[in-house]
Amino acid sequence: MNMMNQMAARKEKGFTLIELVMVIVILGILAAFALPRFADFGSDARSAALEGGVGSVKSAAAIAHSRWVANGSVASQAVNLDGANGITMSAEGYPTNDAAGIGTAAQLDANDFVFSGGNIELVSAEDTDGNGTVDCNFTYDPSTGGVTARATADC
Repeated sequence: MNMMNQMAARKEKGFTLIELVMVIVILGILAAFALPRFADFGSDARSAALEGGVGSVKSAAAIAHSRWVANGSVASQAVNLDGANGITMSAEGYPTNDAAGIGTAAQLDANDFVFSGGNIELVSAEDTDGNGTVDCNFTYDPSTGGVTARATADC
């Protein structure tokens, strides 16, 4: 009887090869379904960063315009906000479309956004559609303080 207890104890120590193979197969099937869902979050992250920049620019333009009006609406007078000093303003009283204007007001980091030909581009975007331009940008209008266009093809 002592011998049977030893044999039963030996049988129940560990997994069989078939059990291990089945676990690996199940994990492989789960990975095959889950991988495509997590493969390309970079595009979503760049689009979200662009939308965050748009929101920041809109609110910073409104706040800077309010400060400009409160200061007496003096044309070409720089505006100071908390954490952002010397913001250059347009004749209409909104930050200019450059790093010294809306870039300073919205506190857009030069590592994330660049000002190019009237557009504000996301630095991490690339020309993925091969048309020679990076289409992950938005256009800020210094005469109205609004965002007039968005391009997200290369985000």
